[in-house]
Amino acid sequence: MQDVLEQLKAGVRRFSNEVYPERRETYLKAVSVPQRPMALFVTCADSRIEPELITNCGPGELFALRNIGNMIPAYGEMLGGVSAVVEYAVSALKVPHIVVCGHSQCGAMAALMQPEATAEMPAVKNWMTNAAAAMSVTRSLAKAGEQPEDFARRLTEENVLLQIQHLKTHPSVAGAMARGELSISGWIYDIGSGQVRISEDGGRVFVPVTAEPVAR
Repeated sequence: MQDVLEQLKAGVRRFSNEVYPERRETYLKAVSVPQRPMALFVTCADSRIEPELITNCGPGELFALRNIGNMIPAYGEMLGGVSAVVEYAVSALKVPHIVVCGHSQCGAMAALMQPEATAEMPAVKNWMTNAAAAMSVTRSLAKAGEQPEDFARRLTEENVLLQIQHLKTHPSVAGAMARGELSISGWIYDIGSGQVRISEDGGRVFVPVTAEPVAR
């Protein structure tokens, strides 16, 4: 355990000696004015996900919310930290956009497919109920002989779409959307390829982000 702490401390030293000096002006600017992030980025707690790196964002540009399975309980179901973050981002910070980002090889989706994996983790098991409807939809769409990886891929997508539905039950979100002040998109990040696919404007299709913008 001490070795881990020493590794983390070494990382802090590298940040202090190499990264911070090169970006000093950026950090000083970030603390000189109140934060005004461009988006609330909801994603999984998975250690392989790096929101700022994926989006090429810097300090102050993303307000992040991370938890197992990038889930957002419907309003009133589990009032707590997730609801507070959403409310603060929308009502206080006035973010104009919310991203709900799922990812490949998600442990939460694997747990939905094999619920016995959480039998000894009651808190996790209870949390997974927030994705129960996504599992039901995915099962209803399953095809004969479908490979587990294809099922998992669809489940990941359905979970993102479900969490967007949950998000819209939050009063702050519903009000901001009604006023035309807020939009939401669903993302799927493939860790291995680095590809991001996005569902915009309430659509069910996740379209890859291409190297060059696609004319509309």
